[in-house]
This record gives sequence, C-alpha cells and structure tokens, in this order.
Amino acid sequence: MIRRFVILLTVIYTLTPDDTAARLPEQVFRVMFYNVENLFDTYDDPLTEDDEFLPDGPRHWTPKRYYGHLRRVAQVVNAVGEWDTPALIGLCEVENDSVLTHLIYRTQLRAQNYRYCLSHGNDPRGINTALLYQRDKFKYMDSRSVRIHFRDKDKRSRDILHVWGEVITGDTLDVFVCHFPSRSGGEMETEQARIDAATCLRHLCDSLHQMRHSPNILVMGDFNDYPSDRSIQIILNEQQPERKLKNLFADPKTLNFMGSHKYQGEWSQLDQMMISASWERYLKKSSVKIFDAPFLFREDKTHRGQRPWRIYYGFKYEGGFSDHLPIVADFLLPLPDE
Repeated sequence: MIRRFVILLTVIYTLTPDDTAARLPEQVFRVMFYNVENLFDTYDDPLTEDDEFLPDGPRHWTPKRYYGHLRRVAQVVNAVGEWDTPALIGLCEVENDSVLTHLIYRTQLRAQNYRYCLSHGNDPRGINTALLYQRDKFKYMDSRSVRIHFRDKDKRSRDILHVWGEVITGDTLDVFVCHFPSRSGGEMETEQARIDAATCLRHLCDSLHQMRHSPNILVMGDFNDYPSDRSIQIILNEQQPERKLKNLFADPKTLNFMGSHKYQGEWSQLDQMMISASWERYLKKSSVKIFDAPFLFREDKTHRGQRPWRIYYGFKYEGGFSDHLPIVADFLLPLPDE
C-alpha cells in the first residue's frame, strides 16, 4: 500500500500543469545600490580634504563611530538580502580600499564571499564609488575607473566605475556605478557638471554597442538629479531605440515609497538604476523597490513624517545608517543545462 501511494503522488505531481517542477530552474541575481553617507576611515589622507572625519576633527570621527558605521552598512546589506545577500552592491561615498576591506572582512559580511572594485577619482574630499560582488554569481573579468572631462577644467569629482564580468548564463554583464556632482551651490549653477557626467556615461554605453552584440548594461548610482532631468535623459538615449536604457525608478506610481532621499521636507529619487533591453529580459518587475525597512527611519521633527536615520544631522552625531535609502532589483537568470 505504501508503495502504491508514493507512485500515485509522483504521477499527480508530474502531470500537474504550471507546477514549479515544470519551470526551468533560476538563480535570483539581486542588485542593490546604496549611498552610505561619508564612509571614511579615521586616518588622515594628506592628499584629500578629509579633516572633518578624523578623531580630532569637528565631527569627532572616532574608531568606535567608524566601526559602528561599518556594522550598520552590513546590517542593511543583510536585511536587503533577506535569505541571501545581493549578488552585486553598488556603493558611493566610500573613502578607500581600507574601508571596503574592513566592511567585507570585519563585519557580518565576512561570511558572504564578497570582493570589491573601487574607483579612484579626484574628488576633493576623497570619496569614491565601489562595487561589491559575490564571486560565485559574478565572475569578475576586469574594471576601470573613468575620469569625467568637465567643461570647467578645474572641476574635480568622482570617477565612473566600470566593471564587467560573466554571470551564470554565460552573458557578459557591464556594470557602471556612478555618483554625479552634487547640487551644492545651486541646481542650475551645477547642472552642466551633471550633464558632462551623463555625456561621458552615455559615450561609455555607446562604445559597448560597438564591442558587443546586444550588450547587457546595468547602470546604478546617486545621480543628484531627478528622473525627468536633462542629465538622466541623456543617459537613457531615447533617440536610438536599439541603444536605449530603461530607468527602473523613473515612475513614482510604480514604486513602493516616496523617494530614496529627503531634503527640506521633500522626498526625491536621486538614486536610480538603468538597464539595457537585453538585460531587461531577466528583470523581475515586481522586485524593483526602494528598501524602506522601519529601522532606517527617524521622526522628522522639522518637516513632519519620517526621514532617513542619518550618521550626522548637520554636525550632530545620530549614529544611524545613511541620509539615503537603498534601491533594489532582482534578475532571474536561467541556470545552464547540466
């Protein structure tokens, strides 16, 4: 009787339409971007303006505060990952290699098998962009730090980080991590710098179309501009459909939260993720979200509602997470036949 019962169940399971067993197995390839707000170490770099973030500086940036910040970044990564940490993590506002080494080896991320790539820009404060990647999901091939040529010859800023590697499908994935010039000094006064950065990024994407057939492109970053702004439209390249990128965070109606950043009481979407048509085929549309876990917020006593729980509020140490919220998207990659 037992044997017949098992056989009967097996037949029903096999013949059930649209069952999980009938689908091709997939790997969830989660991508995250996070502006981690001034992730500096506690040592003086004589070549940059990092004096604010030293133990004897105006922010009293001590080793205790530094390692606390590292642990909280790792906490966010683990929370975003849920059962499995993200395959790729784009970061901005990280100072140097030491910071990233401490993050992946001296926090709870040490068990997640991350490696990193770092840009080497000429930002006055010495902050850079970075990519963390899991080697079992992203086979690193090469990377480069791309200097932006500004109309203002004296302008210094973060480089664009370009990393490429192979994913489980055998596809090459080109990843760009960006942190465009800020609006400090006025939106209109600084707009040209962001247009220059966007033009540089667009040229990098266009060059891939000359090198690869239907390249898989993933762009993520803090663009310091809104999805409707001119710099973002330059990146998307709506005039050439075959080279167009899709902004996953362009339509607020499809997003789960009001924005990734709050300034003077208004939420905005400065953090964005854009993909090429060939990479979009793997996108799980319902996964695109701003990560808005309750522990990332504090009461906004000035403008009401909530605001991100920051490291510093002005010069007051809050000991939170960041002034930005992370953004996330999942891609479902079919596993190769054995």
